[in-house]
Amino acid sequence: MPGFAKAKRCRVSALSRRDLAAARASAREYNIPIAFDSAEDLCRSAEVDAVLVTTPNSCHLQDVLLALKHGKPVLCEKPMGMNADECREMVRAARDAGLLLGIAQVFRFEHSTASLRARIASGQIGTPVFARAEFSYPGREHPRKWLTDAKLAGGGPIADVGVHCIDALRYILQDEVIEVTARGYSDQDSGDVEAAAVLALRFSRGTLGSVMVSTRVPYRTPIEIVGDQGALRGMDALNVEHPILLQLVKAGTIVETEEVTNYEAYARQVDEFAIALQERTTFRVPGEEGWQNQLILDAAYRSLKTGMAQGVQPVS
Repeated sequence: MPGFAKAKRCRVSALSRRDLAAARASAREYNIPIAFDSAEDLCRSAEVDAVLVTTPNSCHLQDVLLALKHGKPVLCEKPMGMNADECREMVRAARDAGLLLGIAQVFRFEHSTASLRARIASGQIGTPVFARAEFSYPGREHPRKWLTDAKLAGGGPIADVGVHCIDALRYILQDEVIEVTARGYSDQDSGDVEAAAVLALRFSRGTLGSVMVSTRVPYRTPIEIVGDQGALRGMDALNVEHPILLQLVKAGTIVETEEVTNYEAYARQVDEFAIALQERTTFRVPGEEGWQNQLILDAAYRSLKTGMAQGVQPVS
């Protein structure tokens, strides 16, 4: 909602929660005109032009298909689904309906990722050799209690925030993951999902990536890309709450710094979605991109179970 408050091309006209009293309370809190206790009623409403799906991951498929059935374009939260088959079904339903389906990978709308992407594309660090991204946060008291239930979440921090890291590296490097190896652990508080994990990624042009995720350490989102002619790094490069210092390092010396902020990332995301609808243009993260991320997540979880590297195929 803070993101929508800054948006210039769209506004929230309605919300749905399972309990009508809770829905009305949330609507009053955020000055939203209409409250529903049914997703069906929300999707049917003439006051709703498009639907943002933010339900637990296991509900994404049914909620996206419901909105499409009622002729509403959809922006779906990440991870897109519980598995790649669900993502394929959503993408094909949107194609058949002729409606836009976007995925809310908000880090693609940050100034930090845009700067890193442009600098690497310009050859500033030469050929990328290593790419590292981390996303950790304290999860034991998280308000989304369903995050430790694999039937609702699909997985732990690999699915919840690892997808952010994977997508950010794909976007920054403009390259695709072709192989994943995963290692992780669970504990007494993580339910039937992992509490922390490390993913080793192999990209099609040879870059080796690492993604570290955890719900057991303080919030941190560092990122670093190391090339054969230098490195780019930011201590909290994916953060949206405070200014970020990006550093260009050559021969062990910081030769350039850039301060950026990602305050507007959520607003830019929903505004771009609105523009894509109004002007019939493409959206930066179409459903196919969420589907590709899910293929990588599926491979990571197969690797976690088998202990072996898993290949990743492109969407088809």
